Amino acid sequence: MDTSPAGYSPVTSFYTDHYELTMLQAALHSGAAGRRTVFEAFARALPDGRRYGIVAGTGRLLEGIAAFRFGPAELEFLDRTGVVTAKTLARLSEFRFSGDIWGYPEGEAYFPYSPVLIVEATFAEACILETFVLSVLNHDSAIASAASRMVSAAAGRPCIEMGSRRAQEEAAVAAARAAVIAGFEATSNLAAGRRFGLRTVGTAAHSFTLLHDTERDAFRAQLDSLGPGTTLLVDTYDVEAAVRTAVDLAGHSLGAVRLDSGDLLSQAKWVRELLDSLGNADTKIVVTSDLDEYSVAALRAAPADVYGIGTALVTGSGAPTAGMVYKLVSRANNAGELVPVAKTSKNKINVGGRKHAVRRLDGSGTATHEVLGVGHPPADEPGGRPLLQQFIRGGELLPGWTGAEAVVRGRRRHAATMAELPDVVNRLQRGGPAIPTVYA
Repeated sequence: MDTSPAGYSPVTSFYTDHYELTMLQAALHSGAAGRRTVFEAFARALPDGRRYGIVAGTGRLLEGIAAFRFGPAELEFLDRTGVVTAKTLARLSEFRFSGDIWGYPEGEAYFPYSPVLIVEATFAEACILETFVLSVLNHDSAIASAASRMVSAAAGRPCIEMGSRRAQEEAAVAAARAAVIAGFEATSNLAAGRRFGLRTVGTAAHSFTLLHDTERDAFRAQLDSLGPGTTLLVDTYDVEAAVRTAVDLAGHSLGAVRLDSGDLLSQAKWVRELLDSLGNADTKIVVTSDLDEYSVAALRAAPADVYGIGTALVTGSGAPTAGMVYKLVSRANNAGELVPVAKTSKNKINVGGRKHAVRRLDGSGTATHEVLGVGHPPADEPGGRPLLQQFIRGGELLPGWTGAEAVVRGRRRHAATMAELPDVVNRLQRGGPAIPTVYA
């Protein structure tokens, strides 16, 4: 039974722009729609001051491409509004992506001009994916890149994603997934937990304490319901009084206390001292309240055990988009041979030709260069690590790149790629890319 609201279509083919379909129509008219093409998604630059980016969203994107269809509702809308002609509608009604897709796996670092995604298909199939490809990769990679910086700043202490109330509802789900790929331990978002197999956590807000006649009554109710291992929010009224009440009720088994306001650095220090003095050395301190990578780094001097991060994370911490573009880099000529093509512009540099990418490593296994070969694998790179993986072959999804498995795989790749990059990536000071991109 379809319970979708009237007028809403979950079909991914409509996550697109009007001109994708008019381009297709004009290409059908000229006879060029069936030409073989290669499109690439890449960023010409990293967000200002960032040293690296992290790829995320590919798993969601691949699932969406597999479901990219124009059903009766979509075709009726296009017909009624006159977006395309009847001939184009007939072509769209049969649309199924049948090409090949390669790219950087989720969790992998990228740099300027890294070919994050490569789509090899006819122009008719590849061109209408543009908006969907970019909306997914730009959002999720921006979130993963911010999350990676926060995980680095936390220096081994767990981070929890809790930004759902600061994002559009579907963006919140995608953000949770991207954050976990980049090293976050859990999310507060239940939809993300169900769809992608993520661990979800949460206990209570200030409203729960305010609901009860006394803070003691609220704490007792939470402890009776959730057990002593729960986390009690202790800054609704007086923090010291709340901590003492929490310990009095839960004893040494109290799981954690949460601080959500004030000077978190000094407050965490004296709360730690208070807990220790009460015999609760094992009770953890969770800190929240508009954290970003900079405040997380500052809190390394505090005895905080867990960071809960929301607004800054789901908005990319100042870089809400990865700035990726999707460009035609090769097309078949009249002889059927693929030839490089590129837009010429003084301020928007594109390099034509299908790319191949490896990461050059030094003798200690540290990355030194992003090496791109145009039309061929980079020469003289025997020690380089290949970066491109195939995700779709002949229109068929290859296993392991979607669903919960993709999140686990992406999380492992992120940990491995961060260990491989030079130490400069762990600095929060503004700077250029950690490694240069070169062509070979």
